[in-house]
Amino acid sequence: MLTHHFIVKGRVQGVGYRFFTYHIANEYNIKGWVKNLWNGDVEILAQGETRHIEVFKKLLEAGPPSSKVKNIEEDVFDGKKYDDFDIEY
Repeated sequence: MLTHHFIVKGRVQGVGYRFFTYHIANEYNIKGWVKNLWNGDVEILAQGETRHIEVFKKLLEAGPPSSKVKNIEEDVFDGKKYDDFDIEY
């Protein structure tokens, strides 16, 4: 299963970014997780159909209204299969 690993940089903590990600992941049937990192970035692992991942990434770039995404780093690799999408703490 192809896994997309995203690191989202910018003003993405304290603005509802994880909950925004959770909701769009469920809307597009994306599996994986999202969590805040100690340095202010947000980390996401995502699995799904290629066309859904493409839309998902575009929505991540926009973010919720109070966020300001500066950059998204992406890696793709084979990973374990996820059954749902979670917010990690």
